[in-house]
Amino acid sequence: MVLLPGGEFLMGTEDAEGFPGDGEGPVRPVRLRPFRIDTRAVSNDRFARFVADTGYRTEAERIGWSYVFASFLPAALRRGAPRPERTPWWCGVQGAAWNRPEGPGSDVDGRGDHPVVHVSWNDAAAYAAWAGKRLPTEAEWEYAARGGLEQARYPWGDELDPAGEYRCNIWRGTFPARNTAADGFRGTAPVDAFEPNGFGLHNVSGNVWEWCADWWTTDHPAARPLVDPAGPATGTDKVIRGGSHMCHRSYCNRYRVAARTANSPDSSSGHAGFRCAADA
Repeated sequence: MVLLPGGEFLMGTEDAEGFPGDGEGPVRPVRLRPFRIDTRAVSNDRFARFVADTGYRTEAERIGWSYVFASFLPAALRRGAPRPERTPWWCGVQGAAWNRPEGPGSDVDGRGDHPVVHVSWNDAAAYAAWAGKRLPTEAEWEYAARGGLEQARYPWGDELDPAGEYRCNIWRGTFPARNTAADGFRGTAPVDAFEPNGFGLHNVSGNVWEWCADWWTTDHPAARPLVDPAGPATGTDKVIRGGSHMCHRSYCNRYRVAARTANSPDSSSGHAGFRCAADA
């Protein structure tokens, strides 16, 4: 973990490339006390230690299935797998779980340093409690992801690929048919891939979506500095941040540091993970 000093920063964006309907704006001053945050997302190896110590079974394991990107599956698993109407590149795969990320017959051998996926918000919160930590608030996550830069589009600045250098793991090519993997990765990348931001955090853009503590809202007060905001008291969906290796500018450039979306706390998929935070 790294200790961050907190203080005041400008949260949110009114970027023309953003999604106003997601509640990315307005830009608003937020003040945070010091806190600690993981420099890397929780890896398969770290999650395996949690499971070995506690016997924990993820929601995907208990429910019996999770969403897997169709092109990662053999034809036999793709055929007949239910697909959401709006996002038909996802397949609901029986037996898919954190240690079987592409369903039956798959494993995480050789991917111990990749982020754990197929974990719900509830799973992430359980891991954090075991580790003596917690999930970051959305404000903490964005402050940390910005790495000390004010209102930059990405953790490293405003250009996606400065001087042609790849800084994150996102979809390269034409989504969803062709991924050139020009940045070196077709699926997830190791949790310490690419250069860290100014605060030492790796992969806060792309790779995997990361769960935050907050319930989802698009209603953000902007009149005065908010102090350690924690989101609404209740809700139906939890915030996820950072985008994933499946994000592409043509439909989902949510690998920007101010971008946001949400999912229900019992949902899991092959491109969502988490990192933890703690009080200073």
